Amino acid sequence: MQESLIELLRNREAKVGIIGLGYVGLPILLEFARVGFPVIGFDVDGDKISQLLKGDSYIRHIEPSRVKDLLVDNLKADVTIEFSRVSDCDALLICVPTPLNQHRDPELSFITRTAETISAYMRKGQLISLESTTYPGTTEDVLVPILEKGAKLTAGTDFFVVYSPEREDPNNAEFATSSIPKVIGGINQESLEIGIVLYSSIICEMVPVSSCRAAEATKLMENIFRCVNIALVNELKTVFSAMDINIWEVIRAAKTKPFGYMAFYPGPGLGGHCIPIDPFYLSWKAKEYGISTKFIELAGEINTNMPNYVIHQTMLALNENKMTLRDSRVLLIGLAYKKNVDDIRESPAFVLWDELLKHGSLVDYFDPYCPVVKDTREFPHLAGIASRTIDDIADGVYDAAIIATDHDQVDHDQIARKVKVLIDTRGVCEDAENVYRA
Repeated sequence: MQESLIELLRNREAKVGIIGLGYVGLPILLEFARVGFPVIGFDVDGDKISQLLKGDSYIRHIEPSRVKDLLVDNLKADVTIEFSRVSDCDALLICVPTPLNQHRDPELSFITRTAETISAYMRKGQLISLESTTYPGTTEDVLVPILEKGAKLTAGTDFFVVYSPEREDPNNAEFATSSIPKVIGGINQESLEIGIVLYSSIICEMVPVSSCRAAEATKLMENIFRCVNIALVNELKTVFSAMDINIWEVIRAAKTKPFGYMAFYPGPGLGGHCIPIDPFYLSWKAKEYGISTKFIELAGEINTNMPNYVIHQTMLALNENKMTLRDSRVLLIGLAYKKNVDDIRESPAFVLWDELLKHGSLVDYFDPYCPVVKDTREFPHLAGIASRTIDDIADGVYDAAIIATDHDQVDHDQIARKVKVLIDTRGVCEDAENVYRA
């Protein structure tokens, strides 16, 4: 069974199923289709499926021409909401979200519901790969039992299971899906060998580890490293600001050291689906072992508090100019969680927006990458609001503007000249009398 699946994979005759066609699933679907695998993409969102079948892309940095070429013109891949077609697939990659609940505990319902759904259609000889970021033990303790129960098959002999965490960085000009080395662990050696053959078809380098737990821990370590270091520079920003020292000038100077230093940058808070969430997956699991992850929790506290710091600095800047936050017209510049993407997941801009409203401000936003606010679980009351255009930002219309996201195509200095007060949380504006760092 193992040998026949490996042969299918090496000949690129194995049918690959991608479950979840978001920022992780869609790029990897396109990669497998590009190298010649027959591919099926699955998603519960019918609107996504309809757009893809028309050759459109709902992710800004993925060109519609790529989708049209592979899904429409050359029929290299198909997409569907019909999960019964799982039985047609030789390999299934699960790329679903793993958010936190309101208590900041892991929310695994996307994984468990997916497992329950596909287990009804599984057959012998399939490979299942989980790519969603999660705590060590999820693959073996949560995913596998659901699959075994629903499919009435035994993992490791009747079907194979690996964990291989996604490493997507949307719109990274230097690294794309195929050029980022991929970590992988299996529930047994047979699973690992099959998984390596599958992913080697599209990935430049495979990094096998001893277990699924080790692979799960690797992804958490990567993002906790970033979370902690961002918290450090965010804290230093507040300290240096009190000393009238520009943190971005200090970072520029420090990174000239060719060893022993890696540049991280402060901001208005953490965003994206990984860094604000992943550390809490490990701290939650650590409690099971009676261990307190003080360092991780402190970093989370610092980063979570950054929007409050920005609001406070905005309030001080307005007061200095004989204005108050209440009834001031405030423009949020940038809604995406990072520059040059349309991804709004966990964006601190939403927290800033909500806090401004609570203080009685009149709030608009400007983001050419996000023309309309998409529906979110945390901020449904903001859904459907449209972005202002650059022409709407006339002289004196806004009392204050806050740069939450520093898209390259936005002329932030031009906007600074049109507003009374500009709060720069990204260090992108030239020094000016009305520019305040936060």
